[in-house]
Amino acid sequence: MSNNQTDTQTRSNTTNMVWQIVGRLITAAIVLAITAFFTPGFRINSFWALAAAAIVLTIIDYLITKFTGLHASSFGKGFVGFVLSAVVLYVTQYFVAGYTVSWVAAIIGAIVYGVVDYFIPGEQQ
Repeated sequence: MSNNQTDTQTRSNTTNMVWQIVGRLITAAIVLAITAFFTPGFRINSFWALAAAAIVLTIIDYLITKFTGLHASSFGKGFVGFVLSAVVLYVTQYFVAGYTVSWVAAIIGAIVYGVVDYFIPGEQQ
């Protein structure tokens, strides 16, 4: 392979990775907004809080997946995924102003998040 082909392929892979991350963030924001709307005790005060929460959720999920191999998803990983999802939804409030959730809302939110995430097209884990 020539240098030009290698450089082009590297740039293409980097571009694809960036779009995958952007897609995950947008999907997370949509799913989170729907979850907050349908879950009592779960509030997101502004668009910026929603965007920040989507970023924090994505980062926490990535770190959990990276270090434990578990994906914080209500579906597909059974009880452990459900508990991780509820904990991640709850812990996010400590990093994002304008995002509040009670323990009960986090548990209900994990169910709603899982259902909505299941029906939104995208990469299924």
